[in-house]
Amino acid sequence: MKNMYIYLDTYVLQKDMRIRMPKSILDNLNVEKGVSKFDIYLDTKNDSLVLKLNKDKNKE
Repeated sequence: MKNMYIYLDTYVLQKDMRIRMPKSILDNLNVEKGVSKFDIYLDTKNDSLVLKLNKDKNKE
């Protein structure tokens, strides 16, 4: 199955390693600012980072 990517925006990596998330994720994913967590994956074949919504977001 081929992945389908939807371009949202481009942001600069900040000096403290932060990346701003596009506001459109609030409309397209069931996420809340300061609450939702993302799992980060590295795709070495395509030099890509993949963010996936953490399924256990309510567990601390």
